Amino acid sequence: MVGLSSLVSFTSHQGFRHPAPEPAKPQVAEAVTAPKPTNGAASTPAQNSNSLPGKVISPEGGPKVIVVGDPTKRTQDPRTAHLPEQDMLEQSPQGPLPVIAPDGRRPLDVYARPWSGARGARVAIVIGGLGLSQTGSQQAIRALPGEVTLAFSPEGNSLGRWMQAARQDGHEILMQVPLEPYDYPRVNPGRNTLTVDAPSELTLENLHKTMGRITNYTGVMNYMGARFTADTNAMTPVIQDIARRGLLYFDDGTSSRSEADAIATQQGAAFASSDVLIDATQERGSILKKLDELERIARAKGSAIATGSAFDVTVEAVAAWVNEAKARGIEVVPVSALVRDPERG
Repeated sequence: MVGLSSLVSFTSHQGFRHPAPEPAKPQVAEAVTAPKPTNGAASTPAQNSNSLPGKVISPEGGPKVIVVGDPTKRTQDPRTAHLPEQDMLEQSPQGPLPVIAPDGRRPLDVYARPWSGARGARVAIVIGGLGLSQTGSQQAIRALPGEVTLAFSPEGNSLGRWMQAARQDGHEILMQVPLEPYDYPRVNPGRNTLTVDAPSELTLENLHKTMGRITNYTGVMNYMGARFTADTNAMTPVIQDIARRGLLYFDDGTSSRSEADAIATQQGAAFASSDVLIDATQERGSILKKLDELERIARAKGSAIATGSAFDVTVEAVAAWVNEAKARGIEVVPVSALVRDPERG
């Protein structure tokens, strides 16, 4: 198994804490019209009888509940956030893939971690490389506050187990996709790397092999990929497929040549990009300075996003900084809260 520390030389560097169960309560919300088709959907999603306004259901052993309102705005119960929504899965030869549910629910919305929705300075922090080190993954999940988004490497082991642990601890998660860097294959992101010269059919097959490793993620992000993200012809079918499945695309911001933003705009895909890489230098003081830079950007612009990797020093610094930043009035939010999403307006 390739250790995380050995990858740093050729990479681009990339809770809700088990609330006490509450008895079911009737919910009241306004009636809505049927949801519109989401990006790339072939037709308007059919209404599921269980999502119709006014539908009365009776959970086993519990009181009757009136289900009203817009099903596309529902998120997972924190107590079952580690379990996939079965009507949002496509069983494929590459594994279970996320899809938009018949009633219009998107993985981006259902698997998103809730946040306050308040105005003010907001930051998202995405820590990648989960799964590469067993002890490192365990430490990151345990030490990092639930507000921090975790991204899983397809080269990791026991990803299903780590995904469930992360979701049970309140983290929103992403899936990292290996994309062709310059000097490939001398610099190699790993198995099933998406390359610029591959036909689109093979590109999507490899994309789905990576996406099928785990479930319950809100979107995907690049793992390396400076060459691939700069190629519009190679990148477009990837963004199209991600949008069609109701996911976000997150660019780690390490390549100034990336066309991901422009393609996502053209394809109507939910998109976000990192503003700061916090651990290019793996030293606590340097990481904390980068996090302070993240805060300055957020106070000036309203929001900002940082990326880092699950190194021990990064995890320790981020965990300490988040608690201090919240005391200064900074809200730490999941990355899904800061995406540019045409569906949300």
